[in-house]
Amino acid sequence: MTPAARLAAAIAILEQVREGAPAERALTNWGRASRFAGSGDRAAVRDHVFDVLRCRGSFAALGGGESGRALVLGLARAQGLDIAALFTGEGHAPAPLSAQEAARLAQPLPDEGTLADLDWPDWLRPQLQADLGAAYAAVSARMRARAPVFLRVNLARGDRAAAQAALALEGIATRPDPLAETALEVTGGARRVQASAAYRDGLVELQDAASQAAIAQVPVAAGMRVLDYCAGGGGKALALAARAPKARIEAHDIDPGRMRDIPVRAARAGARISTVAPGRLGRDYDLVLVDAPCSGSGTWRRTPEAKWRLTPERLAELCTLQAQILRAAAARVAPGGRLLYMTCSLLDAENAAQVEAFVRETGWQVAEQRRFTPLDGGDGFFAAQLERRD
Repeated sequence: MTPAARLAAAIAILEQVREGAPAERALTNWGRASRFAGSGDRAAVRDHVFDVLRCRGSFAALGGGESGRALVLGLARAQGLDIAALFTGEGHAPAPLSAQEAARLAQPLPDEGTLADLDWPDWLRPQLQADLGAAYAAVSARMRARAPVFLRVNLARGDRAAAQAALALEGIATRPDPLAETALEVTGGARRVQASAAYRDGLVELQDAASQAAIAQVPVAAGMRVLDYCAGGGGKALALAARAPKARIEAHDIDPGRMRDIPVRAARAGARISTVAPGRLGRDYDLVLVDAPCSGSGTWRRTPEAKWRLTPERLAELCTLQAQILRAAAARVAPGGRLLYMTCSLLDAENAAQVEAFVRETGWQVAEQRRFTPLDGGDGFFAAQLERRD
């Protein structure tokens, strides 16, 4: 496919997203219907679509509207592409510019701060400005770019240097990240990771560096009874198991189907993790981890579609659910044990405010608390360790 044809494909996919189709489904359907597209073409089209979704507000302003065509015009303008050479209407290229489009594109570019402001939902912008304070402008700019790919080195299988060497043999370049001693940032060959021997043999797992840093601060040791209360795919449980192979770790999720990959992932990592169905949980755990359902605002570089689908009503529902889960999980903690509350959110309503309300109402206290933003290198992330005052 030519560069122009890739842009045309992105336009068609974005039109489907605009009509309500999930981006991943629209991309999959396009790929299945476009057998002529090679792996490089599919990757390029995917990148175009996700670049637009990350910067939908600013690209709409640059391109003159919310249509797939206008958004891709905004993308081309933001990236300094030769629009006249790409929008020719020849072959599979997008149609030539109209006079109105040409006039729009001739206008001066807004400053970067104005563009970054546009890439938050209008209703959420004031809350983010208040919550992020002086970091708001820098975080807004950082959130417009693709997120780095991070790996967690499984110390039960080898150290960071061994992981780097193994990955390098398969054309995957990495560098140590300062956020956690287990963190590697992938600087080349990211699409090869999941097919690599290092991944297949459990030496590395995909996990954000901020999440790794938060887990690294958790006191966990052999013999402890640990519960990952909202386990999902088990990433946090695996990280804990790597730090304390002889801890007794259980994974639970209200939807057991989300945990279906945990046995395979644990076997690959050489970890011992038991999955527990709802209604069969024990009590008196030394550590209960709550990776709560949240807006995911700290991960919107990776899941930009979610940014535009979040509503005030949904955020309120999530905050109510987080409070309920936090209190239910606290009832599972043994005397002298700890409760770890985590989200991948940038919003205080889901983070510090939740913890403050819990402490105020229950008599627990904060032992340690930290917020990460993309300025730290990884995703936006929050972690609070809580303990009973008595």
